[in-house]
Amino acid sequence: MPHETRPHCAIAGGGPGGVLLAYLLARAGVRVTLLESQRDFQRDFRGDSLHPYTLELMRQLGLADDLLRLEHNRATTFRFHTSSGVVTTAEYRGLRGPYPYVALMPQARFLDFLAERAAELPGFRLLLGSKVTGLVAESGRVTGVRYRDDDGEHRLDADLVVGADGRYSRLRRLADLPAEPLGSGSDILWFRLPRHHQDPPAADAELYFGPGHYVSTLGQDHGWQVGYTIPKGGYPAAKRAGAGPIRDFLTARVPWLADRVGKLTGFDQITLLSVEISRAQRWHRPGVLLIGDAAHVISPVGGNGILMAVQDAVTAANVLVPAFRRTGTPEEEVLAEVQRRREPAVEQVQRQQVRTEQRVAAALAGDGDFRPNRLLRAVLRIPAVRHRAARANAYGPFPPELDLSLLDPHLDAATGPM
Repeated sequence: MPHETRPHCAIAGGGPGGVLLAYLLARAGVRVTLLESQRDFQRDFRGDSLHPYTLELMRQLGLADDLLRLEHNRATTFRFHTSSGVVTTAEYRGLRGPYPYVALMPQARFLDFLAERAAELPGFRLLLGSKVTGLVAESGRVTGVRYRDDDGEHRLDADLVVGADGRYSRLRRLADLPAEPLGSGSDILWFRLPRHHQDPPAADAELYFGPGHYVSTLGQDHGWQVGYTIPKGGYPAAKRAGAGPIRDFLTARVPWLADRVGKLTGFDQITLLSVEISRAQRWHRPGVLLIGDAAHVISPVGGNGILMAVQDAVTAANVLVPAFRRTGTPEEEVLAEVQRRREPAVEQVQRQQVRTEQRVAAALAGDGDFRPNRLLRAVLRIPAVRHRAARANAYGPFPPELDLSLLDPHLDAATGPM
């Protein structure tokens, strides 16, 4: 697309929500420019979970077969390992549908795949290494962005600016749409360990509880992404203590990793993820819409971050495409409709995450370990309960359905063929 062509939509942020929304808009015939501050999509320790909802969406778009040919792992259960035994909390194999599992795929691979498909569409443009530095406004309405790349400062006019630039969203700050913290009691130290052929085949999405901490394991191509929880704000103390306590915990609580914990030698191999749960009161102002973590930060609990961002993108496409076709410039009531449709689901997920954080934090701070009570263990032995839990995690509350008719670029949503 020529640089001087004004896009209908400028999207800041090349995460799952931003890239998917750009693809959907471009496929519907809306001109869109996606600005990503980094030079590629490579990220460390980001969410790698593609839930059944996302896989089914890819199937609707005709992309699932090609996507799943890319290397990935499949998690069919979610289990807790505790001092009183192993508890299976969700069993995806009981789902009715073509994808009874969570696909664990490096996020960069998923984003590269989507961006490559979007690049085949005539209305899509991707600007890598382009950092948004300001908003352009006229008469109280945002009409574009300013951004910086290797060639200097630029201005990009647009009918709508979408902030999809994550939990530390610059767009959110520039638009003066602050997020309110909802509570979190822990942070996570992420690191990688190698994968061996004899490792447990069902360990791709599991939690291991012990005194004062718990560990999560996520399977990757040739290794494990391991998360070690610490109290909120506890990073300085953990760093002073060094990697030794982490190695000791893994040896005691995740014994199949004991033969390689010596590869974790220091904090230069560790990345801190500050766990947050927060939500902006308003996701919009004239000319600006926030989606994904820019609008509502999701905790890693349940691996829902990508799912919520994807569902935001689907809802935004359902609402924005008819508006672009009717007037060319979505008014604020249209942007408010996106929030109105999505906020109940986000609120429900975040409430559950806050409750889970509080329960686990209280258990670990009490007698130093987490033990499911007898009633919970008995209930979770019922297959139907595990299947319902898997379905709730697989699709989230109130999952939106993509209006596939909007993806015909020759169809005007209001009057028929354009």
